[in-house]
Amino acid sequence: MKKIILFSFFVFIGLRQTVFSQDNTTNPLKYTAHNKGKMYFFWGGNRENFTKSDIHFKGADYDFTIYDVEAQDKPKGWHVDYINPARMTIPQTNFRVGYFISDHYNISIGVDHMKYVMAQNKAVDITGFYPNQGSYGEMLPNDQVLLTEEFLTFEHTDGLNYVNTEFSRVDDLSNLFKLPNTDKFQINITEGIGAGVLYPKTNSKLLGKDRHDDFHISGYGVSAKVGLNFTFFKYFFIQTELKGGYINMNDIRTTKDSADSASQEFFFLQRIIAFGGIFKI
Repeated sequence: MKKIILFSFFVFIGLRQTVFSQDNTTNPLKYTAHNKGKMYFFWGGNRENFTKSDIHFKGADYDFTIYDVEAQDKPKGWHVDYINPARMTIPQTNFRVGYFISDHYNISIGVDHMKYVMAQNKAVDITGFYPNQGSYGEMLPNDQVLLTEEFLTFEHTDGLNYVNTEFSRVDDLSNLFKLPNTDKFQINITEGIGAGVLYPKTNSKLLGKDRHDDFHISGYGVSAKVGLNFTFFKYFFIQTELKGGYINMNDIRTTKDSADSASQEFFFLQRIIAFGGIFKI
């Protein structure tokens, strides 16, 4: 996955440099010819992939690590919840608002609302200790356990919230496609880097304990993205992005007992489609 992320990013960088080594012949009188001073926002959905991770759990009477744990997202599909104000935070979503500091560069803040679900009933390696070993239907030979629901469920489903700031570049590809009037339809390419904090509401049932049910700053993330932006009638756009990054959560709340915690790190890849607007302020 790391190779895919890096390859995609540099392919888009190369395309941008090739296209924009040419003169820009866009009509400077058009609204879409300049971006400086414009603000934009978008709302959309995503699908995610995660690399395997080692998860370390510790508390007053236990300290163990499970290795190469698999996880997947929890997609809603095409659903009215994406536009239902009372339920918009339930699906996997992306919200962002940004400001162009020049024609090509913008700064934005946003929330990537991802969902992370540990794969259940998988055999994994384990080291460490915990009470009542074998009473959860989990014990296997060769220092392995089965991830039964009685032993452990582990999800960031409300969600794996990556609250981040991005610095991005945008370039007009319309000359490449010989589009005559960018105020009617414009194609842009965008690349960016970002960093932020993870603010999940983790749903974990560990060793029969009651779960913790509050949002908690659990770590940090860094990311890079490439994407295409399709702008219609100057003010409205659809944006597709391929976004990958690294997440390190070293302080995950797992139960109501503050002595209990978990930590993990992994890479992620998002495919995003969003709808938005861009306006001069």
